[in-house]
Amino acid sequence: MSSPDGLADDEATAETTTGAQHLRRAFQIQKQAYLQDMAPDRKRRTDRLDRLARLIERHDRAFAKAISADFGHRSHHETQMMEILPVLAAIKNAKRHLGSWMQTRRLPTARHFRPGQTRLIRQPLGVVGIVAPWNYPLQLSAGPAVGALAAGNRVMIKPSDSTPRFAALFQELARRVFGEDELLVVDPDAETARAFVALPFDHLLFTGSAQTGRLVAAAAAPNLTPVTLELGGKSPAIVDPSANLAKTALRLAQSKLVNAGQTCVAPDYALVPTGYEEHLVDLLRKAITRLYPRIIANPDYSSIINERHFTRLKALLADAHAKGATIIEINPGRETADPSLRKFLPTLVLGATGEMRLMQEEIFGPILPILTYDDLGDVIAGLGQCDRPLALYWFGEDHGQRERVLQETVSGGVTINDCLWHAGQENAPFGGVGASGSGAYHGEYGFRTFSQEKTVFLQGRRSGISLLYPPYGVIFRMVMTALRRMI
Repeated sequence: MSSPDGLADDEATAETTTGAQHLRRAFQIQKQAYLQDMAPDRKRRTDRLDRLARLIERHDRAFAKAISADFGHRSHHETQMMEILPVLAAIKNAKRHLGSWMQTRRLPTARHFRPGQTRLIRQPLGVVGIVAPWNYPLQLSAGPAVGALAAGNRVMIKPSDSTPRFAALFQELARRVFGEDELLVVDPDAETARAFVALPFDHLLFTGSAQTGRLVAAAAAPNLTPVTLELGGKSPAIVDPSANLAKTALRLAQSKLVNAGQTCVAPDYALVPTGYEEHLVDLLRKAITRLYPRIIANPDYSSIINERHFTRLKALLADAHAKGATIIEINPGRETADPSLRKFLPTLVLGATGEMRLMQEEIFGPILPILTYDDLGDVIAGLGQCDRPLALYWFGEDHGQRERVLQETVSGGVTINDCLWHAGQENAPFGGVGASGSGAYHGEYGFRTFSQEKTVFLQGRRSGISLLYPPYGVIFRMVMTALRRMI
């Protein structure tokens, strides 16, 4: 195999081996540090969270600049809103509640085990690995690290090789404020990724595509490493006849176009009542023009991450057009495209069908297919046949229809009358289900994900359980009869 920079096979193999050895050494350093301090107190954990917060606060502009350079252009305002603010909010929330999260809890004890007592202790797992994607490289690396550090773990982070400038900056800044036995950001290249996910972590969190998630789970399986998978999928937005269409259009446009659609919980397609589609297209056009009067020369509108993804989006539209869909590009400023900027025009698609690639793959770009339906039951039945999405959105004022959607569909999370924002609730779990992921984090749920919740039973000086010891006879039968009546 040749390496990306053209090294010969033996040179590439030697480099890969050296990288894997470095990772194993780094892992062992963190593991030994954990074994020497398996229960860091609240003060130590708070200090680590404070250092992470200061790192981000003092270098927020540098992070925004590096991420923008990796994208070709990414709005600094979006980086502040979607990355800097959520991580700082997560840290503040963790510090506020850390004492209660760490407390040993007394649990109810069944009557026949009394006077014994049952308690729950939350312990750090050890060394946590985090594999971050490119679309929100800071939020999806530092965000999970907040829960892992709050839980008392050591952390290793593998950024995406699609954001090398961000990765280099984060790696350098982390070295300045954390010991390598506390939090380490490793090289982002693909070979490192393979070796990274094969390490015997005590927990591994991966955010990315379902295809790569399967490979990560398979790599972790030989070590029986617990894995949290944050994937994606095709998240639908259902528009009810009772919805305020103008408000719906504005919120759909904002959530679809932030980061140019490169968001795992972005609405992937919209389902509207038959006869509403043309009106919604008109309202979406107006909403997009309001939000982005220009596209190509607009600093608020982000680029597609690289040429491969830009070409992929073009191919999705070409396939849909060839199979009969109507493609509606929205170019408010009537600008001439500049391929070097990778600014992809917001695009609506009418007449999309299941045979088209854009209805088979997660779009991950500023393309919104608009599908029609005649009956909500058909929508629910159709969703039941699809992979369960990371998010589902419903717009409307009919509470009966809303409750039907909530009860009869399964998704990672839901936002009503908007999109995205369930993922920003720090006191609620965030995660997928089925093909969109497994496990959850954020707030206390993240603390619990990265902790061992250990049950401890304290036997009393006197124990009625001794009446159940052999040899079994009349007393045993009498006690068992009584216990069956008690349960």
